[in-house]
Amino acid sequence: MASRLRLGLIPNLSQFTLLALDNVFVGMLVGSERTVVPLIGTQSFAVSSAAVLLTFVVAFGVVKGPLNLVAGRLADRYGRRKVLLVGWLFGLPVPFMLLFAPSWGCVIAANLLLGANQGFAWSMTVTSKIDLVGKRQRGLALGINEFSGYAGVAIASTITGTLAAHYGLRPVPFVFAAIVAVLGLLVVLVIRETTPFVQHEHAIASGGATMAPVMMREIFVDVTWRDPTMRACSQAGALNKFSDTGVWVLLPIAMAAQGFGPATIGAVAGVYAFVWGGAQLGTGILSDTIGRKPPIVIGLLLNAAGLLLAGIAQSLGLWFAAAALAGLGTALLYPVLLAAVSDVAAPAARGTALGVYRLWRDGGYAVGGLAIGVIAARVNPSGSFIVLAIFLLISAALVQWWMRETHVSHGLRVALGQPS
Repeated sequence: MASRLRLGLIPNLSQFTLLALDNVFVGMLVGSERTVVPLIGTQSFAVSSAAVLLTFVVAFGVVKGPLNLVAGRLADRYGRRKVLLVGWLFGLPVPFMLLFAPSWGCVIAANLLLGANQGFAWSMTVTSKIDLVGKRQRGLALGINEFSGYAGVAIASTITGTLAAHYGLRPVPFVFAAIVAVLGLLVVLVIRETTPFVQHEHAIASGGATMAPVMMREIFVDVTWRDPTMRACSQAGALNKFSDTGVWVLLPIAMAAQGFGPATIGAVAGVYAFVWGGAQLGTGILSDTIGRKPPIVIGLLLNAAGLLLAGIAQSLGLWFAAAALAGLGTALLYPVLLAAVSDVAAPAARGTALGVYRLWRDGGYAVGGLAIGVIAARVNPSGSFIVLAIFLLISAALVQWWMRETHVSHGLRVALGQPS
């Protein structure tokens, strides 16, 4: 079987496309609450404290971060497809819980399940695509994966904002979300397992040696601290989630305080996600050509610039510009961080290494939610955006200091006399 397998996008285009489609639905499920849920908190449940409002994001991050790690380890042991299926089983109840939520506590409970869905399902679409394409097209694969997911976030953010403006915050936006969850589960039924491609890649790299398991503790320590490149990636991913939490929660609050309605807020949130998602088609490929480090550093700087602009925005034009700039910055770094970790990790440990990285990255939702809650209690949303921008500038400096380049283009390898 292994001898008939071919690594690459074109030889595996049908399965790659199905995985991309499924990740559209993964993104749409989380995107369906981006515009509506913060407004439900303030308007339906009279949540006046930013710290309390942020609890739904904290709940999401508390679950999603650790389950990224669990998903990666389970995938290395039992296969990618089974973990993907479990992720969608977690996601199915979420729209119904939000639809019928009698209290803010039920919204928080729904986000615990949403975190589990994202931790398992999105992790497996990432890992499976990397398995299929091999090392030379890793940036391309991750760019397409993140494009598909965040295109889904953008589409759902815009649609649910429009539905909420015409039909109210509930029930119609969450009927839409329920349809998304069912379709996402159905796609999994025609997706195949990709673990044989990992074994095939390992056999090529090792000359046919048996793929031995790697100790979890060793991988965890490497990704968290011991390897400076993966340390740089982990902290950059976490700080980027601080930024995303700010856009997720503070942007609707700040814009609503300025008199903008749900449809307009949804359009701005949609621009953020559309730019983030769409630009990743190019940024992943770019990193296969110029390397991983420059897009990561520049992305953090642009993300910080977008937050600074959000901190001073008073007009709709400035809000759209801030959203686009923050989205472009995230697009430059988001798939490239995943590619850099995949470059460094051994094939046998890839799922686990990505899980550890995503543990720290998405743990930024939980830590960022708490931090933003504390900041917002002391300063207004505008000031909170500026504080977040400072965090991202510090993160960019740490990447510049710690990270080594993990990918050299084929042409540059040949020029340097290195094997391709």
